[in-house]
Amino acid sequence: MKRSFPSGHEKRKRKQHESELREQQADMSAASCLLSEDQFLCSICLDVFTDPVTTSCGHNFCKNCINEHWNSNDQYLCPMCKKVFNTKPELYINTFISEVVSQFRQEAQQKASSSSSEQQAAKPGEVPCDVCTGTKLKALKSCLVCLTSYCETHLEPHLTALGMKRHQLMDPVENLEDKMCMKHDKPLELFCKTDQTCVCTLCSVLDHKTHEFVPLKEEYEGKKAELGKTEAEIQEMIQKRRLKIQEIKHSVDLSKEAADREKAEGVQVFTALKESVERSLNELIETIEEKQRTREKQAEDFIKELEQEISELKKRSSEVEKLSHSEDHLHLLQNFPSLKAAPPTKDWTEVSVRPSYEGTVVKALAQLEETLSKQMKKLIEAELKRVQQYAVDVTLDPDTAHPKLILSDDGKQVNCSDVRKNLPDNAERFSPSLCVLGKQSLSSGRFYFEVQVKEKTNWNLGVARESINRKGEIPLSPEDGYWTICLRNGNEYYACNNPSVDLSLKSRPQKVGVFVDYEEGLVSFYDVDAAALIYSFTGCSFTEKLYPYFSPGVNDGGKNSAPLINCPVNQTE
Repeated sequence: MKRSFPSGHEKRKRKQHESELREQQADMSAASCLLSEDQFLCSICLDVFTDPVTTSCGHNFCKNCINEHWNSNDQYLCPMCKKVFNTKPELYINTFISEVVSQFRQEAQQKASSSSSEQQAAKPGEVPCDVCTGTKLKALKSCLVCLTSYCETHLEPHLTALGMKRHQLMDPVENLEDKMCMKHDKPLELFCKTDQTCVCTLCSVLDHKTHEFVPLKEEYEGKKAELGKTEAEIQEMIQKRRLKIQEIKHSVDLSKEAADREKAEGVQVFTALKESVERSLNELIETIEEKQRTREKQAEDFIKELEQEISELKKRSSEVEKLSHSEDHLHLLQNFPSLKAAPPTKDWTEVSVRPSYEGTVVKALAQLEETLSKQMKKLIEAELKRVQQYAVDVTLDPDTAHPKLILSDDGKQVNCSDVRKNLPDNAERFSPSLCVLGKQSLSSGRFYFEVQVKEKTNWNLGVARESINRKGEIPLSPEDGYWTICLRNGNEYYACNNPSVDLSLKSRPQKVGVFVDYEEGLVSFYDVDAAALIYSFTGCSFTEKLYPYFSPGVNDGGKNSAPLINCPVNQTE
């Protein structure tokens, strides 16, 4: 087969065409270097051309954008020069722009792929790029116009394209839809001070036109200042609570130290008591055994003496029997007087060996009780000294006093008169009960006060909660908010519980101490001078303020005229 070769003319033509292609590629490459991407944006979608076409008036658009524009309008109008066409113009594909845009996109993809290795993928809690496919990179900015978050690579059009430079960028956030007005689909740029809400520019002229507005930034600065103040307040609260934690921890340490001391003291006391009991038991056993040995020795002596007498009696019996059988008249008569006489023995009728243990155990217990009493007195004295550390200076509240009660000017003494003063019957005042409260209250911690009750025949003392009933008959019981003890008829003491408890006291208290431990639920009463515990309410549940409670009792014709006196606390040595 014969081969055909191109002629010289065809060779020259082909070389010229190849040269033109190389020049065109060089021009495109140069163009891609000299031209920026914003020169290839569609004026309708403001994005890089997709399928760029040219109208007869010489303007370029995305093919889909210009078709949708003409389909949505009544006339064929050029969006750029406003030229009107009678019929739908024929569109020409712009191959040059298509190739340049394609090269831009290839370079952008290469740049994105090369920079994606340098950029970090979005971590949990970070805003990811909405454009990235595959691995989502960390967003650098969010656009309020596009409602999209962009990484560094995909953000570039917003920094270079002329149309996108007008978009509103902000630090990356999620849920960009929340930044837009749901009603008008516009960014929330204003703050309505009247309704305290964020609005868009259309809201300000339509729904909120009579309201007061400020830019979001201005309100932001104001609220930020308020947040700064709030943050300072919160930090102060945090600091106070940290100090409270330290205080509580310190209290726990002190409590542990106190518990250790109490345990050590308890071990010491009960060890001493145990030793005392064991010693008393040993002494009791020794006493009983000594008495038993004495009785056994006494019995042994009696038996020995009796056996000696029996031996003598037997000897005499033998002599009597021998003499009774004698035939010698003279001999019998001469010896009869000596054998007839009383034998040399004593009268054993009243002699006996009786056990004598009655009262031995009782006496030992009495001695043990005396020891326990002495030990108990030491413990009460120590306890009284501890609770006196919580002494408060109690003064009486005249607004709570019954009209018959007379209060001293310093608020330290109260007694009852037979004359009723004309006082306002306010809600705080007791009536008809002859009572008065102290001004000081307790809602946590401990307090202690002392009251002189000398020369009185009738009184009530203790504490009462704030919400007690102060009108009509008042039942004095913990259920009704009163923790008190009382004296009746000069020598009858009671704890006002439900039911009341008779108190058997060794002596009449002249000064009564009242101690309250709020958290422990404890109210204790002491005979201060005798250093003795009178009574304790335990397991109480306090939920409101407690006040000192006093009732001096009726005057009783002057028999009970002595006042109740709040005394300064002198700690026992």
